[in-house]
Amino acid sequence: MLTALERIIPYQVGYPMFRKGYWMDFFWYTLVQSYFLGVLIAFFIRWINRDGSVSGLHLITAWPLALQVLFFVISHDIWQYWFHRIQHNNKYWWRTHEAAHATPEVDWLVGSRSHALEILVAQTVEFAPIVLLGARPEVALIKGTLDAVWGMYNHANIRVDHGKLIYFFNGPQLHRWHHNNNNPGTGVNFSTKLSVWDWIWKTAYLPKPDERPAYGFKGIDKYPVYSYFRQFAYAFRKFKKRADNINSRV
Repeated sequence: MLTALERIIPYQVGYPMFRKGYWMDFFWYTLVQSYFLGVLIAFFIRWINRDGSVSGLHLITAWPLALQVLFFVISHDIWQYWFHRIQHNNKYWWRTHEAAHATPEVDWLVGSRSHALEILVAQTVEFAPIVLLGARPEVALIKGTLDAVWGMYNHANIRVDHGKLIYFFNGPQLHRWHHNNNNPGTGVNFSTKLSVWDWIWKTAYLPKPDERPAYGFKGIDKYPVYSYFRQFAYAFRKFKKRADNINSRV
């Protein structure tokens, strides 16, 4: 459906249906990486809870299903906002986030572009509390589906106006501008589902109707934009020594 909407009401015109790198994102990030990391995270959470002593407390099991989902949506959204900001303001964590910004075009599939280390951290923090606090099994499925669909929507190249709801809920009207020429130490619109965090902590940017973003970051010309395996390895490259830190003799 999002692909059709990107053709009918595009936010930025001229995008091909299958941009360069589309099939790499779809196969390696959306299918392969998501599957194997999902298995790894599940084993890791099972190891943490191997004796069932934590989940066995059933701390929130008696809560209604809707309240459980709402609790994890809001609590994880706050954590994700701050983790996202840290990634943009810390040179080490930025390495795990470059892949998400390393594309000259942003469409619904770009939301799947995340370094494996970033996903390993983010989704462990997302799903471990669901298990450890004794939530109902349906919560993980509902939360995971909601995250995936909302992430696709946020990145979709569609022209949409949320009206006053933009102050509460995130969408492409805001999030596409998060991808606008990012560099370490910069960035706006860090929220995922609830844009209210950006408004509260003054990182929101609401574009004018005729504004359009340009994507990428300083150094993208050297980044392996269209290679999954090189992107994975590139995050572990050596940092350059700063000239002002080099001792020199006079």
